[in-house]
Amino acid sequence: MWEKIRVIFTIPELRQKILLTLFLLAIYRIGWQIPLPIVDTDQMTAFFERQDEGGLGRVLQQVAVFSASQLSQATIFGLGIMPYISASIIFQLLASVWGPLEKLQKEGESGRKKINEYTRYTTVVLCIGQSWFYVGFLVANGLVHEEFLTAAGRLSFAWQFTAVLTMTAGTTFLMWLGEQIDEYGIGNGISLLIMAGILASMPAAGWQLLSPMFEGGIELGAAGGQLGVESLLVLAVLFVGVVAGVVFITLGQRRIPTQSAKHVRGRRVFGGTRQYLPLRVNQAGVMPIIFASSLLLFPSVAFGWLTRRFDSDWLQMLSDSFQRGDSFVYNVLYVGLIYFFCYFWTAITFNPKDMADNLKNYGTFIPGYRPGRRTADYIEKVMVRITYVGAGFLAVVAVIPTLVSTWMNVDYNIASFYGGTGLLIAVSVAFDLVQKIDSHLVMRNYRGLLEKT
Repeated sequence: MWEKIRVIFTIPELRQKILLTLFLLAIYRIGWQIPLPIVDTDQMTAFFERQDEGGLGRVLQQVAVFSASQLSQATIFGLGIMPYISASIIFQLLASVWGPLEKLQKEGESGRKKINEYTRYTTVVLCIGQSWFYVGFLVANGLVHEEFLTAAGRLSFAWQFTAVLTMTAGTTFLMWLGEQIDEYGIGNGISLLIMAGILASMPAAGWQLLSPMFEGGIELGAAGGQLGVESLLVLAVLFVGVVAGVVFITLGQRRIPTQSAKHVRGRRVFGGTRQYLPLRVNQAGVMPIIFASSLLLFPSVAFGWLTRRFDSDWLQMLSDSFQRGDSFVYNVLYVGLIYFFCYFWTAITFNPKDMADNLKNYGTFIPGYRPGRRTADYIEKVMVRITYVGAGFLAVVAVIPTLVSTWMNVDYNIASFYGGTGLLIAVSVAFDLVQKIDSHLVMRNYRGLLEKT
């Protein structure tokens, strides 16, 4: 492995791409730490520490995982790339139901460039709206320096406009940064930004897990809420097992055999080869977990607010039912929503009719099925079956952090590295990065990173 890594840095073009990607990611991490000038960082830290166990704290933790944001510190990159992701999802959904956008998507490279342009404009609009409300939230909770406030206790329009413009420019810069990584670096830029945010929180989570052991000594057995050596071994084995399972399902495919028709050109015969059509088991990726967890945050926050306002026992019972943890209602709804969004997202992103038409146009068919409608029906039936397996896998991965946190008395921020959105994103991005590096190595007749020597 060390020899393969050495080979990577001996290729000038590949070395330049990797170093440029690392440099751009370092810029992102530096800007991630720079707060807005109007924010009182001490008060803001204390405020969000009090909110960690409440609904707002869970919302910010969930958003921070898949948006590379820092809403709890109000930095210049505070919104992360959440507006860009939201705009991309909006246009992807519109392209499946709105005729003009669907037609534009089928125009090829020129159509995709036009859709990307619309996505950027929508991102700026979303940034302005989200940052305006966020700055208003900071002022309403007293998290702004007093010298920036007027006599009436409000933020002047000039300073509010400056803060909104700063956060909008930060998100736009991150969007540009991701596109530069796509074009001149290596890997998917937006995904790498998200992965960098996830991996950057691992040292703090690891220290939070191990620091009580160093302070109180390493002992067998758990005492006073402290994890013992055997608990750490169980966590380590569980982490390796979960990562191996995520890798197995992420790369899992259902290969449908295909046969290409023979074509006679003069005295030569072309085609007639047997190939296969790969269908991913986890076709929906990480999106079902993001949608399901985000949707379940709303009833939790709403019932919590109603409970504090009206002090009702049955409202308190509903609020407890939607709390993340050992709540049976929450976990059942979580699994059910993951299954629903798996089929929903697969139906949007995967079109068996187009795939059957493409096979027919290239003179390829599935043995035993006529080209056209019967082929499309067969592909759809296979996709429905494997999506059920993929949804079950996502449900297990999504529930594992809750089980680890509840049964082993581990903080949820630490348990989240054993499954859920963060782990899926990290594994998917890592494999995409390895494949991009492998393509450069194979092009120069070197062995790939995952090939055996």
